[in-house]
Amino acid sequence: MCKALYLMGFVLETNRFFSELHYCVILKEMEKSRVKKVKKEEVDNNSDWSWLMDKGISGPFICISLFSILVRVSVSMHPYSGAGDSPKYGDFEAQRHWMEITTNLPVNEWYHNSTSNDLAYWGLDYPPLTAYQSYVHGIFLRFFHPDSVSLYTSRGHESYTGKLLMRWTVLTSDVLIFFPAVLWFIIVYASQSKGYKSNLPWHVAMILLNPCLILIDHGHFQAYYFNFQNNAYNCISLGLTIGAVAALLCDKDLVASFFFTLALNHKQMSAYFAPAFFSYLLGKSLRCKNPVLEVVKLGIVVIGTFALIWWPYIHSKVAIFEVVSRLAPFERGIYEDYVANFWCTTSVLIKWKKLFTTQSLKLLSLTITLSSCLPSMFLQIKAPSKRGFLYGLLNSAFSFYFFSFQVHEKSILLPLLPASLLAVEEPFLFQWLTQFALFSIFPLLLRDKLLLPYIALYAIFILIHYGKPKPKPNTQKPNFFLSFLIVCLLLLSLVLHVIYLKVNPPKKYPFLFEAIIMLLCFSQFVFIAVYSNRKLWILSRTLLVEIEKKRI
Repeated sequence: MCKALYLMGFVLETNRFFSELHYCVILKEMEKSRVKKVKKEEVDNNSDWSWLMDKGISGPFICISLFSILVRVSVSMHPYSGAGDSPKYGDFEAQRHWMEITTNLPVNEWYHNSTSNDLAYWGLDYPPLTAYQSYVHGIFLRFFHPDSVSLYTSRGHESYTGKLLMRWTVLTSDVLIFFPAVLWFIIVYASQSKGYKSNLPWHVAMILLNPCLILIDHGHFQAYYFNFQNNAYNCISLGLTIGAVAALLCDKDLVASFFFTLALNHKQMSAYFAPAFFSYLLGKSLRCKNPVLEVVKLGIVVIGTFALIWWPYIHSKVAIFEVVSRLAPFERGIYEDYVANFWCTTSVLIKWKKLFTTQSLKLLSLTITLSSCLPSMFLQIKAPSKRGFLYGLLNSAFSFYFFSFQVHEKSILLPLLPASLLAVEEPFLFQWLTQFALFSIFPLLLRDKLLLPYIALYAIFILIHYGKPKPKPNTQKPNFFLSFLIVCLLLLSLVLHVIYLKVNPPKKYPFLFEAIIMLLCFSQFVFIAVYSNRKLWILSRTLLVEIEKKRI
């Protein structure tokens, strides 16, 4: 009996022990599960790539991209620069002629003046990567419509099929380069910005539906007669630049250097951004354990990319000179059309071309351009930051737009790019710059009979911009004087639109209205540039204070 009781007690005690053990195991497993769940939630919250692709970006990006493509196609159905206007037919013909030259002549003759390649007739005036792009597009045109790129006989070719194929090359360049670069930037930017996800579709729309870029690349296509910087296929160079920015924001500095070098070798105007890239990467390298090694790695990537692209020409000094001389035809003077930059605006009072020689103006322009870049460069070298880098891009682009040699009005696309990347953080700055950038190219677009697309894209931009998700209510009272000034400026720009369309200028001053538009836009660009430089100074100062606190 005692043994039975003892055995029963042992069983009960064992059962209780295993029950407690099981309970402990369960608690431990639950704790592990809870920890895993917390970690998973943290990973999911930080892994914006997966969040954006699964939930946040795929649907909106596809829908906005499709609408953007539809808008581009609609604009491309309107007239373009130089249509039916012999003997040069505008820059549409320049792009087609480059495809003709690159597909019919060996690479070492693309920049060489000869009977087969008359440089006076739309000779190549961009770096070799543009020539390679023309070659690829030329192969595409030759496959479907050989007559459109046949040597000699295709000059002034304006068949329906040829136009359709040319338009298709621009559209595919947008879809294959610009759109993916924007997607990459949006994903990277979202992962580093708090409270950004609600603004994500709006930001995508603001970049992809940029009215200035669409009107120039798909409407104007892409320049007007003899201007130096005619900005064709901007979507490629700007897309490569956005890709470089995205790579830099996610700390892939070598990839960023590679993409930006490609952008430089596609359009020499990408140099507008070079000071910002150089200063940020140098400042970041100086804070590494081995700064010399970091600088050397960046230098190898840049020099190696340049060597690869220029390989057909680096074997001959003559060939290199032929290419370089085509990139900067200084004989055209420091400005041509009514562009809203420093030289053209001040020429109302100071006749720069009469007072100085071209050589003196080149040196003066270079000196002032680099000097105006130095404050932003110094701040980024001293205290590099990713937010500061975006403002540095805007400051650098404005410095070149204001003071560099032979700037075209369409070059406002370059300051507009970093402003669009900052659209969520600086919505008013982006809106204000876009509106006056559009106004600054209004006379140019009107010459190409693009008034209807201009009005339509202006309206789309306003509707989408004010469709942004509302932030928290602002308790601060609006500044009455500032609001009054904004309303006055907008009314003035509207009145000038109407006057330019309906009123003939005085015979003595045939370009009076263009000059007034130029003065108004220049004043607003200066305001934005001053604000952006001040914002970078504040950011850098705050960062330096934080660094000093950490040291203490």
